[in-house]
Amino acid sequence: MTTDSSSPTRAAADGISTFKGQERALRADRLGTGGLLLSVLAATAPLMVVAGVMPTTFAVIGIVGQPLLFVVLGVVLVLFGIGYAEMSRHVHNAGAFYAYISRGLGGTAGASAAMVALVAYNALQVGIYGIFGFEVSGLFATYAEVSVAWWIPAIVAALVVGALGWLKIDVNARVLGVLLIIEVALVVIFDIAAVADPAKEGLSLHAFNPDTLSGAGVGTALCFCIAAFLGFEQAPVYAEETSRPHILVPRVMFLAVGGVAVFFALSSWALTVAAGPSAIVGQSQEQSAGLLFSLTESRLGATFTDVLHILFVTGMFAALLSFHNVVARYAFAMGREGLLPVAFGRTTGTSGAPGTGSLLQTVVAVLVVAAFAIADDKPAGDPTEPVLHLFTWFGNIGALGVILLMAAASASVVVFFFRRGAAGAQAWRLVTSVLAGVALLVIAVYTVKDFDVLVGAGPDSSLSWILPGIIGLALLVGLAQGLILRARRPQAHARIGLGNEAFQLDRAAERAS
Repeated sequence: MTTDSSSPTRAAADGISTFKGQERALRADRLGTGGLLLSVLAATAPLMVVAGVMPTTFAVIGIVGQPLLFVVLGVVLVLFGIGYAEMSRHVHNAGAFYAYISRGLGGTAGASAAMVALVAYNALQVGIYGIFGFEVSGLFATYAEVSVAWWIPAIVAALVVGALGWLKIDVNARVLGVLLIIEVALVVIFDIAAVADPAKEGLSLHAFNPDTLSGAGVGTALCFCIAAFLGFEQAPVYAEETSRPHILVPRVMFLAVGGVAVFFALSSWALTVAAGPSAIVGQSQEQSAGLLFSLTESRLGATFTDVLHILFVTGMFAALLSFHNVVARYAFAMGREGLLPVAFGRTTGTSGAPGTGSLLQTVVAVLVVAAFAIADDKPAGDPTEPVLHLFTWFGNIGALGVILLMAAASASVVVFFFRRGAAGAQAWRLVTSVLAGVALLVIAVYTVKDFDVLVGAGPDSSLSWILPGIIGLALLVGLAQGLILRARRPQAHARIGLGNEAFQLDRAAERAS
């Protein structure tokens, strides 16, 4: 058996091929359409979006036509999903974004995308702990008259999420499913109540008028709203854990995008109906995240609003778990391909979960929460700057990273099919990918340009370049890693994006030698 540097069986030297098959691959047949859809949709945290993102967008941007923005973004993301879904039929890898980018733009670009994805999804997940801890602290103060520092429930939640991350993914899907279904049901009840009891302007469709989108704030509003969709693009991350990824992954992505666009467009319209189109901006500026709860209390009573507060917290927990699972699988894919230490490329015991990746994400979350807790010198229950900054800073860092990944994936789709000589057969998909890529790049430019608005900093604040610079730094670090791998370990570089397919090639080579 040959062991030179060009052999696919050079396992120990490259550190990516020394595991048994069951350790190199995630367990298949864990998820069907329902489980995959629930795992993906949980990341959208519908109640957090309706109670938090929507009033914030109305308040900060002052644009009434937010419902129309969700429709516009739904169209853009469907265009993106057409090519992305087609790639999922050819590439089954828990690395999703970076695997697709590797196949189209090469291993060095893939290594850079992997680092951006790892940082972005970690940021999205960790940021939620800030608002989660504050809301739980508020519940203790309101219903138990107990003062609890925000960081205590945040760290407890991080440990619980970490423990769940070691379980079978189908167990996680059931947890996410129950929380998501209840959460969506309560928002739908509010939507119906708003339509049944509108403000003095009645059932106005003014929010869907294109004239409401005029002005300089539209680009920034798109930045706010696109964060509400994040989660649908995670479907390919679970491809190895489904029985028919070439069918289930595209199906779930389109169900998720379409469902989220319609659901959020109607729910944001319901907010304008309940408050009145002429009053929605003012009330949002006055009440912020309290807007939804005040509107439900006047229509559905205090008990319903109390339940809504509790489900607001459980919905955030579902999003935390969903993002945690994605980060763990990215770490697993990167460990399997030599972009992280080999320990991350192992699955755990009988659950088949990426345990080391799960542990990494838990440690990162606890350390970041601890750092913000140390910076917090305010009394328990006070909406401190560290809490709000943890949510807004990290959430927007993560959103920028994912937007850039989607734009790069759109370019990768085009290059991938051109290289395979399938450009003619895939022509219409390539056109949709180009359109989506251009639109996503425009949103990314606005995100960077208006980052001070997104994070609530002043126009001259250094945060306007430091925070997006974190994604830029991740991109450069990944790029450097890819270049070093190409120079020093070309075989490892050639495997980036291949995932479990590389292991199958190793086995075939070993049998043939």
